[in-house]
Amino acid sequence: MIGASDLKLLKVLSLLIDYPSNELFTGDTLADCTEIVARSTIISPEVRTQIIDLIEDLIDTGSLEAQARYDGLFERGRSLSLWLFEHVHGESRDRGQAMVDLMGQYEEAGFEISVKELPDYLPLYLEFLAYQATVIDDDIQIRMDIADVSHIIALLAARLEHRGSMYKGCFNALLQIAGKPLDMVEEYQEKISKEKPDDSFEALDKEWEEEVVTFLDAQQEERCSSQTSTQSLAAKAGVRANPHAVDAPVHWVDFKTNTTVKQ
Repeated sequence: MIGASDLKLLKVLSLLIDYPSNELFTGDTLADCTEIVARSTIISPEVRTQIIDLIEDLIDTGSLEAQARYDGLFERGRSLSLWLFEHVHGESRDRGQAMVDLMGQYEEAGFEISVKELPDYLPLYLEFLAYQATVIDDDIQIRMDIADVSHIIALLAARLEHRGSMYKGCFNALLQIAGKPLDMVEEYQEKISKEKPDDSFEALDKEWEEEVVTFLDAQQEERCSSQTSTQSLAAKAGVRANPHAVDAPVHWVDFKTNTTVKQ
């Protein structure tokens, strides 16, 4: 239950920004989301329309295509990472401490995470704030919490707009809830116009080769289906070096040329 607070819109945004699981397309979930957005008075009519257009597009697209599109958008490269502290601390140790602090905030509020997910995952953070709206009578504090990460939200909104993605409406809504002008997004446009794509094969290979950073021993394969990370591919799969391993033939596929080579 997300209560009668105007900030129940945060729960809708959490669902829409998260991986579009099959459950999102069952029953009246998306129809209910549309109704909540349409009745919201804390975002502008223009932004309401942007979000409703996204919901209608999801309905028309269907779960399989929506999932494939989501994977190509949010799960390739770091520029659209939904892990907030990654944009601030990267893979430094400071990020681990920041997440410990945030986890402590969740526990103090009585918010229990039922999946093994990093606490700085944006949809999870929004769900927490929606929960807070049901237990504390302080909408201003919740808006301030969003404002604290508004620079990250604005950057993501600018990148989504640059890619022509309809998801930008969700991030525009978060900025308005935080009391921030959408002009913030425009301020990032010049910056991102000079960015190099980070979803190329070379960039992804480099990303996987970087040092592994773990948090509370959480393993990627046990988290949400939408999980992506800057950790190595081996760590994501929970692979450990095996001193008793035996050489075996591999079947290598070069995705650039679609040719197959046996080794």
